[in-house]
Amino acid sequence: MLDQVFVDIIKSLLSKKKKITIITHVNPDGDAIGSSLAWYHILKLEGHEVSVVVPNYFPSFLAWLPEASEIIVHKKDKEKAEERVLNADLIFCLDFNDIGRMAKVSDCYTKSNATKILIDHHLQPSLFTDYTLSVSNTSSTAELIYELISEIELTHLITKDVAQALYVGIITDTGSLSYACNYKSTYNAIAFLMEVGIDGEHIHRLVYDTNTYDRIRLLGYCLSEKLKVFPEYKLAYISLTKEELKKFNYNVGDTEGIVNYTLSIEGVSVGVFFMEREGIIKVSLRSKGELSVNDMARKYFNGAGHHNAAGGELCGSLNDHLSRFEEMIPEMVKI
Repeated sequence: MLDQVFVDIIKSLLSKKKKITIITHVNPDGDAIGSSLAWYHILKLEGHEVSVVVPNYFPSFLAWLPEASEIIVHKKDKEKAEERVLNADLIFCLDFNDIGRMAKVSDCYTKSNATKILIDHHLQPSLFTDYTLSVSNTSSTAELIYELISEIELTHLITKDVAQALYVGIITDTGSLSYACNYKSTYNAIAFLMEVGIDGEHIHRLVYDTNTYDRIRLLGYCLSEKLKVFPEYKLAYISLTKEELKKFNYNVGDTEGIVNYTLSIEGVSVGVFFMEREGIIKVSLRSKGELSVNDMARKYFNGAGHHNAAGGELCGSLNDHLSRFEEMIPEMVKI
């Protein structure tokens, strides 16, 4: 059950037709896009004028989702994206817990007079909205959106399009139900989505088994040439420079899930992936068991996330950061 006060507020806010903009985080993943599109469909079916704005491009393996072509990419169409943010009556922020995760969209967001609502499942959200629903012990923001739809009594509006978007959000944020999903509610949600008529096997193929030749070559290169293992610390990491990305004709989403391969190594409990891109170094962290990569991300990588999955960003030389990282491994794994 969600917080009843929050549910009542959402019911009240949606009682009259409004201009609504949904914003999700930079480098949007399956949960970001899935939860945003699902909520978009529901709100449109309720008669609202709805837009989805993302800071930059999302992976091509999500482009098949119904209405994905209607998503406004700020990096591509800044004027249209900012108009939708500035003129909104309501803004829903989905799947992120800090205003910095909006990247350049944050500039117009702070100027907007809209009522602002956060729906998210990451730890320690900052205060940048009027109302907040933050539930960390849930699989995904998509599952939270499903629960909210249920609580405001709109499950009759969950069409196949909505169900597919919700399912994509859940499976991508749990590694196809391999982590962060030890909750009965997650499987209850999936059971309902199946009853609506989605084809889980087909969706899995579209998301996980639709790869370009270059993406497969990049994965092989990461595992054969860039994987470093520190068995004494139960840690492994992979790194990619911007030159290496260019060599393999990198597209957004090509490195999705690469960090998870580190944890598949016997004896490894912590995996890290470094990617040099657009003037920054993106860091993805995963762990098994008690060690919190959320704490690691906050302390060392200017980031945050979940207990076993987190991310961060660094500036400067990748080689310098990798050297310092290796020196600090003994200290990091004691967090």
